[in-house]
Amino acid sequence: MAAAPGRVNLIGEHVHYNSGFVLPMAIERFTAIAADAAADSRGPTSRVQLASADVDEEAEFAVGPEMSPGAPHWSNYVRGVLAGCIARGFNIPSLDMMVASTVPIGGGLSSSAAIEVATAALIEAITGRTLEPVAEKALLCQRAEHQFAGVPCGIMDQFIAVGGRRDRVMLLDCRAMTFELIPLASHDVTVLIINSQVKHSLATGEYAQRQADCHEAARTLGIRDLHDATMKNLGAAESRMSSNAFRRARHVVGEIARTVAAADAISRADWPAFGSLMYESHASLRDDFQVSCPELDLLVDSAAGLGAEQGVFGSRMTGGGFGGCTVSLVRTEAADSIASSIAQSYSRQTGIEPTFFVTRPAGGARILPIERL
Repeated sequence: MAAAPGRVNLIGEHVHYNSGFVLPMAIERFTAIAADAAADSRGPTSRVQLASADVDEEAEFAVGPEMSPGAPHWSNYVRGVLAGCIARGFNIPSLDMMVASTVPIGGGLSSSAAIEVATAALIEAITGRTLEPVAEKALLCQRAEHQFAGVPCGIMDQFIAVGGRRDRVMLLDCRAMTFELIPLASHDVTVLIINSQVKHSLATGEYAQRQADCHEAARTLGIRDLHDATMKNLGAAESRMSSNAFRRARHVVGEIARTVAAADAISRADWPAFGSLMYESHASLRDDFQVSCPELDLLVDSAAGLGAEQGVFGSRMTGGGFGGCTVSLVRTEAADSIASSIAQSYSRQTGIEPTFFVTRPAGGARILPIERL
């Protein structure tokens, strides 16, 4: 049995496809997969019987070089990873597999990367082969999501699910695919995640348009991607690009700088500085990148209204936007009262009951012990 965590991105939003810096941490919510030799493993072709403890859907499929996506859709995260392992020469036997998860689905906490990375870790344990280093396993899982689930995700989610460490956050350079683990060892603060319980339908097309705007800005600047842009050369080129491209690029350039500064603030345990950067990030995502929504703004405004005096250092939307979750840095001793206050205010104004939990930085993928009956 293997498990891998979900993640929350503390800061560095919509910069991964611009080769920028992101600052995720693994959360204390996991997807676990158990497997054993199939009860009926006869025949020349390996087969997998895949079930979920959370969804009343099963899948059965052959495992081999000609694997392709199938139904139900969630099984494609597993299929894609198995296909990637086979392409690397892994000999996968017939298996019965069961998935269970505590990672919220659809909240922007990367339940997809959790199941992919848990599958990869499980196959390593079963076959006795390993995918090294962290980047190899992360990239295999990313390709599985691209090719089998049809989601053109960045690399952040898989990297943190593989390489996360307890009481550490990850400063990841999405161009170089290198990272630094930064201690968040103080137990005076914790991370509060609140799910708005909304997801607006315009999200998919709007994400693609944001990427196109960023690519337009990079082309106008004559650079590979916005990782290499500065506020100075962006300002000089404003008249040569669309207003949307300029605003999207202004967010990206500012967000990359904020992310590096935020990592430094964490290393110094400067929580007010980190919180200020979170608020700046949210304002930029709301006004320049335009991926927030009234519900997310309400959650952030409620957190800001409590302020540092009541234990809130900073708050922002996290994930792709148009719904999903906010992430806040709060004093540990006040976390429960802060969450209740924000949730009550949100429910009163929207009629929606949000869900929430607190988390410390968790570890990445691991093999779990099994006691056989």
